[in-house]
Amino acid sequence: MSIKPRPPKSWIAVASANHVAIGRSQGFCQVNHGKSAPLLRVRPGDRLIYYAPTMVFGDKDRLQAFVAHGRIAEGEVYQGVMGAGFTPYRRDVVWDQAEAAPIAPLLPLLSFTAGRVNWGQPFRWGFFEITEADADMIAKAMGLQP
Repeated sequence: MSIKPRPPKSWIAVASANHVAIGRSQGFCQVNHGKSAPLLRVRPGDRLIYYAPTMVFGDKDRLQAFVAHGRIAEGEVYQGVMGAGFTPYRRDVVWDQAEAAPIAPLLPLLSFTAGRVNWGQPFRWGFFEITEADADMIAKAMGLQP
């Protein structure tokens, strides 16, 4: 079964900064606590941006920043091994050398947060598509040239 070509898309994934750091150091992403379905929606060349509400998973220390930016690499979804029988689904990513960017200055500018009192609602899904314009704005805030 061949996959129909389409233009690259941009996605936001949500995870704590310490979990994102593991994926960046090893060249992969995993989303929604290791579920495969979201990763089956992305294709090589798609842009992936991680938003971290906290520094450490389970802590209440707020970070509220975009912490990683990259492109999905060639290859398929696969299962990693994290121990204790946990085998989350992953995709390989080519990560950029991006700097963390707080979300607060971008809130009135991003199409999925502008004018919303409860701007965090989309992030509760853990993984969602965004426009190229929004992705470019976040990339610039992270010190990248989109």
